[in-house]
Amino acid sequence: SDERQWTWMDEGLNSFVEYLTEELWDNTFPSKKGPAYTIVDYMKLPKDELEPIMTNSENITRFGPNAYSKPATGLNILRETIMGRELFDYAFKEYSRRWAFKHPQPADLFRTMEDASGEDLDWFWRGWFYGTEPCDIALDTVKFAKADFPTTIPEARARMVKVDRPAVNAFQDISKIRNREDKKLSFYVDKHPAAQDFYYKYDRGLVSVDTTTAVKTQGTMPFEAVPTNEQQKYENKFFYELDFSNKGGLVMPIIVEFTYKDGTKEIDRIPAQIWRHNELKTSKFYVKDKEVASILIDPLRETADIDTSNNTWGGNAKESKFKVFKAKAASSVRGQSVGMN
Repeated sequence: SDERQWTWMDEGLNSFVEYLTEELWDNTFPSKKGPAYTIVDYMKLPKDELEPIMTNSENITRFGPNAYSKPATGLNILRETIMGRELFDYAFKEYSRRWAFKHPQPADLFRTMEDASGEDLDWFWRGWFYGTEPCDIALDTVKFAKADFPTTIPEARARMVKVDRPAVNAFQDISKIRNREDKKLSFYVDKHPAAQDFYYKYDRGLVSVDTTTAVKTQGTMPFEAVPTNEQQKYENKFFYELDFSNKGGLVMPIIVEFTYKDGTKEIDRIPAQIWRHNELKTSKFYVKDKEVASILIDPLRETADIDTSNNTWGGNAKESKFKVFKAKAASSVRGQSVGMN
């Protein structure tokens, strides 16, 4: 590798392999490079004191953490938390095999890790290697509820919609102008007047339609009470909705540890893809057989979270009830599903 251009490809990978060796040498070895929690102090620094790993070596101010510790930690997070040991080890060995005695660039490592594993890791390379944002995932709120099965059934739900206003071209763009000026062109609707139907006329404001009044959509589905045998499936369940926020900016998996009131524990590992629609806020819904006493995010400090003060919930959510009904079967209504609501 080109150590003068990309020092981390030499020293960072060496530090990672050194960490693996230390762990196999002695399970109590005090490793300083590799475990996620060891990089937290560096990740906490002000932004003007940090550079991305993908920075030319001559421009790095904190050479040790940037070129040694952070790359090694990132690879360890990939191995332990994101990909899993078996998949990571296979891909890393494949990288070593493909590029032995050659001159790989960063893209060669990134590409091989993805190609050999079949995993899409662009979000990780972008955040950990090209950015300086830290991981700070907060557990903002926890909503707790039990199912309620009322005998009074609500009316069928109906969605109110408005007709869109005509899509009149307020601006003549250059394509329309040139098409109109090109005498060799002829337009379909001019040659075939029958194509000028209602929708053609409506979009051009040639027919009058009220676009200010909302109307009910057709095909709404009525409700009925949930049968007793189905109520038994849910009446003793505990429902939790967890709201998370990405305060640090770095996308990471969310590791949730539940401690139940009987003292038992359970860990759920939520892949980083949960952030794919919104990298700032997300939620997760759980149905539990036991009541939760407390919740802890990242209990084993795997993600280099820089602020653990917002990672806990102490079981103080007020119980609420949500009403459960069953949608009546309506086979004549196309595209509607039947189930619990």
